[in-house]
Amino acid sequence: MDDLLARAMQGVDPDAPGAFWQVFLNLLNMMPWAAMFWWSLLFVAMGAALGWWRGRTLEGALWAWVLGPIGWIVILLKPRRRPHAGPPPLPR
Repeated sequence: MDDLLARAMQGVDPDAPGAFWQVFLNLLNMMPWAAMFWWSLLFVAMGAALGWWRGRTLEGALWAWVLGPIGWIVILLKPRRRPHAGPPPLPR
């Protein structure tokens, strides 16, 4: 924890008015943004595949985009869409 705090406070004067924002930006710079992007893309692709299997492709992708892998559970709990069979027959 001390190492993380030291890296976050690197080059920051604690008495400066913008110290909070500098610490915040230092913490953001430590995030693995590329890995987070590719994992999110994988989650959305898997959600779209599960949604396609359930007849709800866009909905599956959106749930996975918002909730990640938890969105997969949401789309799997929804009932399958029945293919539209057309209008009922006309009476004689």
